[in-house]
This record gives sequence, structure tokens and C-alpha cells, in this order.
Amino acid sequence: MASLGLAATPAQRQALLAYLELLIRWNASYNLTAIRDPLEMVTRHLLDSLAVLPHLPGTGHRAIDVGTGAGLPGVPLAIMREDVTVDLLDSNGKKTRFLFQVKTALGLDTMAVRHARVEAWTPDAAYDVVLSRAFASLSEMVTDCAQLCDGDTRILAMKGRVPEEELEALPGTARLVGVTPLEVPGLDEERHLVELRLD
Repeated sequence: MASLGLAATPAQRQALLAYLELLIRWNASYNLTAIRDPLEMVTRHLLDSLAVLPHLPGTGHRAIDVGTGAGLPGVPLAIMREDVTVDLLDSNGKKTRFLFQVKTALGLDTMAVRHARVEAWTPDAAYDVVLSRAFASLSEMVTDCAQLCDGDTRILAMKGRVPEEELEALPGTARLVGVTPLEVPGLDEERHLVELRLD
């Protein structure tokens, strides 16, 4: 945490570890992630997810993690930012059952689990942030998430290397705001955050 320049309370650190323990336990039966080594999970799941934390909006905003899978980055972000409402959206029933267990076990009242395909999920109002981590190509994300957004919504896509081909293939409705390198301690691989808006 400190290596990311982030401050966590003892309760937040405990919740992150409890989430990791649940992930390890459920992974044995539900195959939630291909990564089995707990230390590798810390780096590739927790720290990788938390690298986007400084880019989340302020208090009272609404975010959705589309194609959240085992809850990454949504669960770590919900733990660290209780002032932001985080919806976790996934179409896989096993994964959403796991996420309901995480929500209950950790008492994450500002986190909601949504079991639906992204293109079928229609919220009451646009989100402030639409977030994804290894979910789909940028053009697919823009198309599938259009109903989640308005002109002020920030679309944040977590990627490895700069996705040059995906950026070139963006539809005309999408506007590139910026591409920011992310530093993940202990991970010798490129990570970038692509921010888009819809016109």
C-alpha cells in the first residue's frame, strides 16, 4: 500500500486481506482466477487494482466495474473508498454469488452486485465513472456501455501496453481524454489507464 503512495486504515488492510482469503478459498471450487499463488494475487490483483485508486472521483460519486469477474478492481476500490458507491457488474452466476458473499462477509454497504450482461444493464441514472480491467476492446466497451454514460461520465479502461490499434479503432462517438502509465509495485510489466468520454 505504502509503495503505491496510498494510506490505508487498519480496518481497510484487514478487509483487503479478508477479501484475498475468500478469493483463495472460493477459487478452489469456482475457478475465479487462474492465479493460485497468494503472493502473486497480492501483486496482480490487489496492487494492480489499487493503482487506479487516485483516478477515482470525489465523495458521493457513482462508479461501476463492468465485467468485474472476481471483483477486480471493484472490491478493493469499494474497501478503500467507502465514500463512493461502486456497482460490480458481471454475467457469470458463480462470480456474482462469490461477490454477494464478499459483500456480506465484509459489510461493504456502498458496494452493489449486479448479475447481468453489460449491454442489458440499464441504470436509473448515468454513472460518474465506468471502469474495466481486461474486460473488452475499447470499441466494444464504448458500444456496450453507452447506456451507462452521459457526456460527463469518465470511462476508465485498465490496460497493459498502450493499445494503439484499439485507440485507432475507436468509434466517432468516443473521445480520448488521455493515457496514463500506472506503476504497480512488484510487477515488471506495463500498465496503462485509458480515459475516454462519449460525445
